[in-house]
Amino acid sequence: MRFVTLALLVLLALLHAELWFGDGGMPYVRRLQGQLDAQLGHNEAQRQRNARLVAEVEDLRRGLEMVEDRARSELGMVKPDEIFVQITRR
Repeated sequence: MRFVTLALLVLLALLHAELWFGDGGMPYVRRLQGQLDAQLGHNEAQRQRNARLVAEVEDLRRGLEMVEDRARSELGMVKPDEIFVQITRR
């Protein structure tokens, strides 16, 4: 009877050791949880970026003011009846 009890305790200890330290054990699960948390954070940042881009596209579709503002600032465009004056500081 002692031998059976001792053998079962050893087997239980081995199974427990495999759970905590083996492949697919707790360290592996923690590492995967860390990767999952990082990916979820990245996904949320991308969702926010996409929402900003969607809002910008909607603004471009609806309002010509933003298109005009971008054309002036990024492309240096002026209206036909305007005079462009550039002031430089020395």
